[in-house]
Amino acid sequence: MPQPLSLDQLEQTALATLSAVGDGPGLEAWRIEFLGSKGKIKAAMGGIKDVPGPEKPAFGARLNAVSKVLEEAFAARQLALGSSAVRDAGPQLDLTEPGSVVSHATGRGHIISRVREELVEVFARMGFAVAEGPELEDDEHNFIKLNIPPGHPAREATDNFYIDEPAVAGGKARAPRMLRSQTSTVQARVMQARVAEGGGQLREPIKIVSPGRVYRPDTVDATHSFMFHQIEGLCIDRGASMVDLKATLLHFARAYFGSEAEIRLRPTFFPFTEPSAELDLKVRLRPDQPVRWMELGGCGMVHPNVLTSCGIDPQQWQGYAFGFGIERLAMGKYAIPDIRMLYANDLRFLQQS
Repeated sequence: MPQPLSLDQLEQTALATLSAVGDGPGLEAWRIEFLGSKGKIKAAMGGIKDVPGPEKPAFGARLNAVSKVLEEAFAARQLALGSSAVRDAGPQLDLTEPGSVVSHATGRGHIISRVREELVEVFARMGFAVAEGPELEDDEHNFIKLNIPPGHPAREATDNFYIDEPAVAGGKARAPRMLRSQTSTVQARVMQARVAEGGGQLREPIKIVSPGRVYRPDTVDATHSFMFHQIEGLCIDRGASMVDLKATLLHFARAYFGSEAEIRLRPTFFPFTEPSAELDLKVRLRPDQPVRWMELGGCGMVHPNVLTSCGIDPQQWQGYAFGFGIERLAMGKYAIPDIRMLYANDLRFLQQS
C-alpha cells in the first residue's frame, strides 16, 4: 500500500536521476519515466484508492507537492542544458533559411456553370440575348400561357412540385403555385413584357435564351434528377419558319460540338409548339468512341395559341422555340456517365472536370 514515505523516496530518486541527465534525449526519457501519462507520478495517483480514508487528504497533498517539485526541477534542468538539449532532441527549423513556395490549387467554376456560360456565349454570337425569370411560378405562366389548359396531364402532382399554401387569400381564390417545371415560363413573361412596352402590341422581333433551374419530381438515377438545368431559346419574327429553326440548331451544334456534328428532327407533340420535334445530335464525343445519335431536347414553331395568350397577333408574327437539358449537354460533351456525379461535391471529380 502506498505510504507518504514512498512519495519521499520517489522524489529523491527522481531528483537524483535528473541531476545525472546530460543531454536532450536523456531529459526526454526522464520526463516520460516520471511525468509522462504512464509515468510514476500517474501511477502513484492511481494508488490513492488504496490509502485509508483518513489518510487520503494528506497523501493527495503530498503527491501534488512532489509532482510540482519534479516539474520545476525538470524545467530548471532543461534551461541549464540550454541549446545542447534542444540540439540533441533532433533536427530543428532553421529560421534563416528562405521559405519554399507552396502551390495551391486554383478554384474554378463548376462544370454546370461553365457549360451554361459556353451555351450562352454560342447563342450570343447568333444574336440571342439572355432573359431570366422566377423559379417559383404561378399557374398562368407555367401552364395557361403555354397552351396547357385545366385538366391537362402535365398539371398532375406527380409531374410538379406544388406549393402547399392556402387556396384562398384576402377573400379571393388563389391559383396554385409551383416550382417551375420548364424555363418556357420565361418566354411567356418576355413576350408579355414586350407587348406591354409596345402599348399593347409587339413592335419588334424577340430573340432570347433563358437558362435556369427547373424542378420535376423524378426519381434520381444515372440520367434523372428532381432538379436540373435547362436553356430555352425563343425567336419571334415576321416570317420565321422551321427552316430558320433547323438552321439555328445546326449552327449551334457545329459551333459547340465541332464542324462534323449533324442533327435530325423527329416529329413529336408539345402543347406549346406546332409542329413539334425532338432534336437529336450525331457526333463523335471522343476519338475512341463511335459516332452516335444523342437526344438533346425539344423544339418547334410557337403555337398560335401561345402567341395569342401573350398578346401577339399570330397572323403577323411567327416564332420558333427550343429547349435543351444543360446536364445532358455536359454529360455528352465531357463523357460523364452519371448525372449524380455533377452534384456529389467529390473533389476528385470536380478537379478533373
